Amino acid sequence: MMVRLGNTRIGLFRYLGLWAVVVVVFALQGFMQDALAGHTFALVDYLRWSIIQWYTWAALAPLVFKLAAKYPIQSPVRLRGLGMQLPASLGMTVFAILIGAFVSTAFEPSSFGEQVSLFIGQNFATDLLAYWSLFAIQQAMQFHAEKTRREIEASQLATELAQSRLRALKSQLQPHFLFNTLHAIATLLDEDALSAEDMLLRLSELLRAFLEDYDGQEVSLRRELVLLDLYLGIQRIRFKDRLTTHIYVAPDTLDCAVPSLILQPIVENAISHGISKRIGVDCIEVETRREGNTLCIDVRNRNSKLEAGPASATGHGIGLSNTELRLRELYGGGAQVSLEMIWPEGVVCRLRLPFREIEELDDAPEVAAR
Repeated sequence: MMVRLGNTRIGLFRYLGLWAVVVVVFALQGFMQDALAGHTFALVDYLRWSIIQWYTWAALAPLVFKLAAKYPIQSPVRLRGLGMQLPASLGMTVFAILIGAFVSTAFEPSSFGEQVSLFIGQNFATDLLAYWSLFAIQQAMQFHAEKTRREIEASQLATELAQSRLRALKSQLQPHFLFNTLHAIATLLDEDALSAEDMLLRLSELLRAFLEDYDGQEVSLRRELVLLDLYLGIQRIRFKDRLTTHIYVAPDTLDCAVPSLILQPIVENAISHGISKRIGVDCIEVETRREGNTLCIDVRNRNSKLEAGPASATGHGIGLSNTELRLRELYGGGAQVSLEMIWPEGVVCRLRLPFREIEELDDAPEVAAR
């Protein structure tokens, strides 16, 4: 059995137990006051008087909570709330006194009128204070509930905002990739129709695999490498013998969570600033390993370089700035991306992500190193 106080429910026995503490405290207070004055009654009498007074308020408390919720006093103080609470407090105090006097008549030799006069003289101020105490408790609980609700709403709005930003960043990557791939297919149509058809089939498979994961912000590294392998297959057809690729994967990293479609724009960036602009051959290498609680992913190309100046590390291609924004939205300061020169020539993009395994219903096929 439950007692309802506003929007809060409390078990009956717990509720009565809380009021029992109040009963005992005020019974002891009355006994000590009379003891200091030099005359006392039996301790059971003090308990009986305290029970009558405070369990009356225990019965009236739900009604007080309803009145407090219906006519709150908010800042700034509104006359409507104050104008209703003042007479309500007086009315409830008189009502509590009448109930207490009526119950006491059954235990005392005096009449009901005498008990009313006695209760008014001894309990009026205490009962009035009891009403306003219950009112204050209800207002505090209401304020806490409202604060909690607003915090939850703010948290949900912040999450929705972050998700919308991530979706926007992902959508910025897709047109860029599609434009470059379709342009390469169009170029190959006149030179090598079979290769163009093969590239188109790979693109179709890549888009199908990507759309299956579109609703998730994170996938396993295993699945991400499958998407990357499809992309690299397209680029190997485009550049033929000029481009080679190698993927070195530590087995204990395959089930680690990574942002979906995080590697493709980085590799695309490496190709764009390497073999696409420079004469000769190039080699794209992707290496994954675990270092403690960090997943390390290095994407290297051997036919590129960083321009001098502070802007080179942050402006090296359209994909890197979006990658930085995605990592910041997903992990805050827990992830890093950086560009460095490698000897004797080339650039490495280093990703450092929190190591956290992710479970997927359908495991992606293994990635073959090339």
